Amino acid sequence: MLSDEQITKYQELVKKRFNCEISREEALENGTKLLRLVELIYKPMTEAEYKMVQKRRKETGFVAKNK
Repeated sequence: MLSDEQITKYQELVKKRFNCEISREEALENGTKLLRLVELIYKPMTEAEYKMVQKRRKETGFVAKNK
C-alpha cells in the first residue's frame, strides 16, 4: 500500500514527466501496479552470479562508466 506522501509524489512525477495530471485514485492504482511489477521482475544477484559477471567483463574488456 502506498502512503499519502508516496501517492502525491507519484502524481508530481507523472505531471513533470508527461505533463498530465492524474487523480489520487489513478496514482494509487498505477503506483501499486508499478511496485508489484518491480517485485515480480527484480531478483537480487547472488555472489556467484556477480563473480561470473565480473569475469565476463574482464574477458570482454568491458568497463562500466560512472556518471
